[in-house]
Amino acid sequence: MELKPLDEYRWEIPAREGMRAPGRIWASAAMLERIRADNALEQVANVAWLPGIVGASLAMPDIHWGYGFPIGGVAAMDPEEGVISPGGVGYDINCGVRVVATGLAFAEVRERLAGLVDGLFRDVPCGVGQGGELTLARRELERVLRQGARWMVEQGWGSEADLERCEENGCLAGADPARVSDRACKRGADQLGTLGSGNHFIELQQVERVFDPAAAAAFGLAEGQLLLFIHSGSRGLGHQVCEDYLEIMNREAAHSRLNLPDRQLACAPIRSEAGRGYIAAMSAAANYAWANRQMLMHLAVKSIQATLKVSASTLRARLVYDIGHNNAKLERHRVGGREREVWVHRKGATRSFGPGRPEVPADCRAVGQPVLVPGSMGTASWILAGTQKAMDESFGSCCHGAGRLMSRKQAIRQSAGRHLARELEARGIRVLSRERNTLAEEMPEAYKDVDEVVRVVHASGLGRKVARMLPVGVVKG
Repeated sequence: MELKPLDEYRWEIPAREGMRAPGRIWASAAMLERIRADNALEQVANVAWLPGIVGASLAMPDIHWGYGFPIGGVAAMDPEEGVISPGGVGYDINCGVRVVATGLAFAEVRERLAGLVDGLFRDVPCGVGQGGELTLARRELERVLRQGARWMVEQGWGSEADLERCEENGCLAGADPARVSDRACKRGADQLGTLGSGNHFIELQQVERVFDPAAAAAFGLAEGQLLLFIHSGSRGLGHQVCEDYLEIMNREAAHSRLNLPDRQLACAPIRSEAGRGYIAAMSAAANYAWANRQMLMHLAVKSIQATLKVSASTLRARLVYDIGHNNAKLERHRVGGREREVWVHRKGATRSFGPGRPEVPADCRAVGQPVLVPGSMGTASWILAGTQKAMDESFGSCCHGAGRLMSRKQAIRQSAGRHLARELEARGIRVLSRERNTLAEEMPEAYKDVDEVVRVVHASGLGRKVARMLPVGVVKG
């Protein structure tokens, strides 16, 4: 794969036969060797074949092999001539991260850490197929799919302030429950407020260091502070929506003249029946994910209050931000010197909107949107601020995490004989997991160095360092 260096951190795949645009990757020279190893660059080039692509096929520093699109891939499409691709969103639609700040310092609760983690493990349902305390009738579920996090707030599980701190205020417009299959609805009926498994987690973290005091103040962060990080998505409902529309689009592709290098890039014109159907169903699944994280936050905060035996006014839990990293959205961006609407696919990539954008909460607008970058189990996580350079170069996009180095099977093989929970405990991190293999699959060595990924993002201007957090307690499915 030919790569042309544009500067220290940007590399271009020149357009070749079949590609409608070049590819562009953000990475350090040292990272490229790993990136080349899993053929993710070929996927960046493949995405550039899609009709209606605008600008370039983009990849963030946490790029690795995915279904169709690479994980860490970004592509914008013309609304009239472009296509929508489930592979550009991913199976876990609107999987994302929610960060909750507390009014407590970690030092104040250090001696209660074991009880806090045990309480979260007891009070938050987690694991494969795990159901929650809610089982929704079809009519109630349809309201969730239309309203997202707002439905949860209206039931008493949160406040209006939470909605102001969610990307899209916790609800994508245009969701249509009628476009979601009965099977998808059945899978989602009892999974609101459940964590799931794999790389999903709830972590207790402490703010180790603040890099940008002004942005940290706007976000409500301070060194030593106790934070709650929640990573989950749309569970079985979102997975089924992806399955359903991949089948529809693959069936239609067999009868179309669309020439693509990979059948996993199954897509449909945005204005087609299949395209509009997928967008409406994907939006509904995204709303389910926001509602899910709203409920998870409610359960986790109540659990912490119960363990510490403190009131809400003492804990002072407050949502910093909630942001997704598997979605496609119609956004306004400056392209070729003029502002226009484009459909931006972000798959394992997250929004990084800069200062002044109206989509950013008012009290953060002067410094840029909070960008949440979780690390792997046992490593640091970061909060960044969005930048104007991201708006200019990446359709306001940034990395979503560290990015895998090993497959799950490879990680299980390489961790054989180790006691990962004990290793982490020795470093002051209490870890509990529901599934036997989860800790092995998610061991820190299975991922890239998140600090190096963030260094590249910061140096290239896609995001600006605000605060670095260290985990102290982890709950996984």
